[in-house]
Amino acid sequence: MEDLLSSLMLNVTPKGEETQTPQAQKEYTVSEISAEIKKCVETRFSHVRIKGEIFGCKRADSGHYYLSLKDENAIIAAVCWRGIAAGLKFKPEDGLEVIATGKITTFAGKSSYQLVIEEMEISGTGALLKLLEERKKQFAAEGLFDAAHKKPIPFLPQTIGVVTSASGAVIRDIIHRVRDRFPSHILLWPTPVQGEGAAEKIAAAVKGFNSLSKAGKITRPDVIIVARGGGSLEDLWPFNEEIVIRAVYDSEIPIISAVGHETDTMLIDYVSDLRAPTPTGAAEFAVPVKAELEVGLKTTRARLANAVYRYLNNYKTLLEGLNRGIPNLNQILGEYRQRLDDRAERLNLSFQNLLTQKKNLIERNTIRPFYIQTILQRNCENLQNLAARLENVSIDSVLKRGFAWIRDSRGQTLYSVEEARRATNLEIRFADGIIKTKPIGKKNDLQGDLFDI
Repeated sequence: MEDLLSSLMLNVTPKGEETQTPQAQKEYTVSEISAEIKKCVETRFSHVRIKGEIFGCKRADSGHYYLSLKDENAIIAAVCWRGIAAGLKFKPEDGLEVIATGKITTFAGKSSYQLVIEEMEISGTGALLKLLEERKKQFAAEGLFDAAHKKPIPFLPQTIGVVTSASGAVIRDIIHRVRDRFPSHILLWPTPVQGEGAAEKIAAAVKGFNSLSKAGKITRPDVIIVARGGGSLEDLWPFNEEIVIRAVYDSEIPIISAVGHETDTMLIDYVSDLRAPTPTGAAEFAVPVKAELEVGLKTTRARLANAVYRYLNNYKTLLEGLNRGIPNLNQILGEYRQRLDDRAERLNLSFQNLLTQKKNLIERNTIRPFYIQTILQRNCENLQNLAARLENVSIDSVLKRGFAWIRDSRGQTLYSVEEARRATNLEIRFADGIIKTKPIGKKNDLQGDLFDI
């Protein structure tokens, strides 16, 4: 750096003193000197590795990252272009200690310099643990780890989905353990479990299993195992990425996580529905032991049979005891049978007596016909008397006594002179015939009404 400053040093004379400019001294414009500085810096520091803590990290809409690297004494601006940022194994965040590789360049518009990052890696396990703790707090605050969101693992799944590498020992261990315990259908979604793009593919596999139709050709899993073997924190880091955590949280299918060894705890372990210490342990959690179930069923069947036998035997004993306290049924029914026979015999006698009485009555009436004739004669006389009384009050009888029956054209009986005046036609009935007439409406000298006959 001192060589650089020496080569850029200008001849500056204090104000007020006369200056003698050598003929060989070159004059620079601002743009020219900026270009020289840029050329010198980029040539001298074309490939550097800088260790520092990320500060003021921002991601632009274009996908570029603008940040600074600092230590306890200094700070340097840096930029990571979108293409480089996409290949990073982690997301740049403030407070993360990293080692950035790139070149130093200048920005003439502000007379500043910055590091153009070409590679960047986390510096040491401590920085990763710090980032892990911060993410853990963030997700916990959002409720992603709450027990209320945990789904129960099915007791005997028909299909088990596995998200892991197709070439590793993990899938073989899971297959062998499932076959040993309870053979079930295993559906593998192969994904890389470390390195660039692993987190995105793991999340895509979880979402892919959930998108399968229950009635489709490919059976939708009843449970998913996300697994990989042991490794360093850097190797296991994809299982701490936000995209994986949220995919597991959103899964409708219960998920068992089995990442690393028993002592390794990743963020996926907190958000999954069940954490297994190892991939083999995940298989044990997924299915029960068939042999143990068979033994349990036999034991339960035997206990049930014994319980039913004891139950029935107890009731048999109870019924036998009750039977001893009940009188003989034939004795109880014998008295009622005797009563029934007695009632039947008395009923037959009653019918016979009734028939005998009726027969005697008929015989008596046959012997005394004069009694019946007398009754008939008396009734005939009463009928004749009633007929004579009815004849006396009949219309013909009344007309024969000099009365007349006057009706209008509708056949209605008229009872007064006023009704006769209002009528248009009159019908006068005598004992020996009928006369039809019409009232004139005038009165004669004797003050009587006139009728046209």
